[in-house]
Amino acid sequence: MLSLGSGGGKTAKPSFVSYVSPEEIKKKESNDDLKPHLLPGELVICEANTVVKYSREDSLQRGFYGKLICTNFKISFLSAEQLLDDVEQSYRNKLMGENDISLLCVDQIFGVYDDKKKPLLPGAIKNRIPEKLLLYCKDFRIFQFGLRYSKEEDARRLIRGIVHHCLNPTSLKCLFAFSYVGTAGGLKVGPGAAEEEPPTVMFETKVDWKMELDRTGGLLSNRVISINENYRISTRLPQFFAVPSSITDDDIKKYKGKGIPLWCWSHSSGCTLLKMAALPETDDGTSQMDKGWIDRLFHVLGETHPLNHTVRTEVLSTTLPTLQEIQASYSRFKQLFLMDNAADFWESDIKWLSMIENANWLEVIRQCLKKALDIVECLEHKNTSVVLVEENCSDLCCVIASLVQVIIDPHFRTITGFQSLIQKEWLMGCHCFLDRCNHLRSNDKEEPVFLLFLECIWQLLQQYPPAFEFTETYLTILSDSMYIPIFSTFLFNSPYQKDNTQMLGEDRGMLGRSLKLPTVWEWSVQFENSVQALFYNPLYVGKPKPGNVRRTQRIKDSAQKYLEIVHEKFLDIPEPQRQMSLPSSPSYQSRPSPKKGFLREETDNLIKTFLGKKISKWTFTAEDPSADYRLFYENWCSKPVDHHGLLLPLHNGPALKLWGQRYLRWIPEVQILGGGSAIALNKACEIVDEIKNLQTKVSERMLRKHPCSPSTDIFASFQQSSRLSSTFPFGTLRRQSIKPRIPVSTNLSMSFGSMENLPDDEEELGLL
Repeated sequence: MLSLGSGGGKTAKPSFVSYVSPEEIKKKESNDDLKPHLLPGELVICEANTVVKYSREDSLQRGFYGKLICTNFKISFLSAEQLLDDVEQSYRNKLMGENDISLLCVDQIFGVYDDKKKPLLPGAIKNRIPEKLLLYCKDFRIFQFGLRYSKEEDARRLIRGIVHHCLNPTSLKCLFAFSYVGTAGGLKVGPGAAEEEPPTVMFETKVDWKMELDRTGGLLSNRVISINENYRISTRLPQFFAVPSSITDDDIKKYKGKGIPLWCWSHSSGCTLLKMAALPETDDGTSQMDKGWIDRLFHVLGETHPLNHTVRTEVLSTTLPTLQEIQASYSRFKQLFLMDNAADFWESDIKWLSMIENANWLEVIRQCLKKALDIVECLEHKNTSVVLVEENCSDLCCVIASLVQVIIDPHFRTITGFQSLIQKEWLMGCHCFLDRCNHLRSNDKEEPVFLLFLECIWQLLQQYPPAFEFTETYLTILSDSMYIPIFSTFLFNSPYQKDNTQMLGEDRGMLGRSLKLPTVWEWSVQFENSVQALFYNPLYVGKPKPGNVRRTQRIKDSAQKYLEIVHEKFLDIPEPQRQMSLPSSPSYQSRPSPKKGFLREETDNLIKTFLGKKISKWTFTAEDPSADYRLFYENWCSKPVDHHGLLLPLHNGPALKLWGQRYLRWIPEVQILGGGSAIALNKACEIVDEIKNLQTKVSERMLRKHPCSPSTDIFASFQQSSRLSSTFPFGTLRRQSIKPRIPVSTNLSMSFGSMENLPDDEEELGLL
């Protein structure tokens, strides 16, 4: 290995050969012509020239030199030599470039001293500056910058500025969103990828809530209230929300939102899904809410529906992991994908499954899916209304309530429906995005509750691809957008905080009532229409009209069969790639013992399966509630899957997989060149386009027009210049220089080793 950028590292025989002359370096040390792309309100804080950006291949230490700058929005590396492929130029984020890192996206900062990595904390840079700067990002990118050839004063100022603006606690007013919108004077949002799509429902008015109640049939037993308008009663509630009709305005005033069941969704049978913040416990340890209070709240169900609905109260804190356990599990899990070099990757590959088990992240996902199934059974099979109870009703309540609605209601599997669901359950549900994402860096903990929800949705998407209008790329980009401090969607703890903070515009003497921060759903702020087309699943077929049911079903079946063939041809090929799923287990299992790991529990259940039906009889008795659940699950599995109906997720070992696009997209060792899910999606696009052409011809012959969905020819511009890889569109292939592009300082005395051991041609480097 070439010991470059290691400072005082000693080697027996120098092996570095410079391909750049000192005169050339001296000439190019001035990077005044490199101008950063700055957004409105963005200011350069510090910068350093002749910084080396290393590639991940330590064996060759390839890299590019350029300028590293830090602004009040991002860290950006500028280089005149790092030419991007047409692929990267086509897939472009308007706000963030390939070498840009949002300040909120920086997770950890390390300095390398004599080949030793040391975490950099505020105030730590006093004397010696590191030779290398490592930036670990929350989207799992790792950047390595060499500072040996930069001026010491500039490098010191740069490191201090980066550490200060990425790790020091800050205030909400200092986030870049307010400078951005304040300077721009409002955003002009261009047309989206699908202009004819219905807009995302924001649930900020009474009309929005009434429309949703009407859509689900909940107007009979629920009502929209406005007693909290202008947040007169509670700042932990939205201005408008729905509650059971039996709840009076006096009840809401008395408890100030605590102990009040909030309406989430209504089933066609009349039962309802609600969530509720728990009342404080009394001195004897019991809740202030008694059985009579619950009976009175849901007495209206018996009056408005002939069926005798029962009510089940589900306290999530007793059956699901705590926020601290979720945070600890995710912290262990994300370390599996933050590797500096290929050697660390292959070393971890040997103990891959054991590290997944120790992280326990997949087990947390499985418990959430299992709990959602339990709630679905009550609503769908037992005609039982369910009240989800949590301390603040804004974390696990949001996860489970949203999962249940996606499982039952196909409307929330469309893009606009899914975005409306997040608005209703998470934004209006007062999920503390600001605190959970740790945007203000008040501590060193990130509680990824919303990421946990996206993980569960991704598992459903993998199991039933035709049922979802959006793709995993949409989910991945949505998770990345959490760390771009521009969108109001992920910047606040409640609607009250958002409305109150945006009123700061008047204090600044600005015209208008308040600042208007964009929402993340305004995708044209980030992407062109061609990139937004990647959000749409080419195999998704919307709910057909009654006259077109048979024809649409045949088309969907043909496309799905073709996709299965493509998956078998392009995905099921032996290769040295990490196992994406876990050992097999039965589909029906109880919650694992806390003393057992995920894989150990799978093994125990597998042994029980092999022992036969006697063990099954001992495990599920007639009085055991899990027996009803198993019967409900088996009855559903025995019928053909209706992608516009109920979708019960599989939660056993082989069904749970790793979200490869999100976690592995920046690791070259796991990329499948010319293969993977991207190729399957590409083939699916081709067959869907062919079906569309046939539909058009049939429509023309029948003298009627057929509505067209968003274009699925999304790979055409990307295929012109390079091959696709399994991590498309994030980890696409690019041309890299085969020679080290690292400059040599004129005052650095370095002896060059013999050139006789260098490879004679490019093929020996293994780069072609």
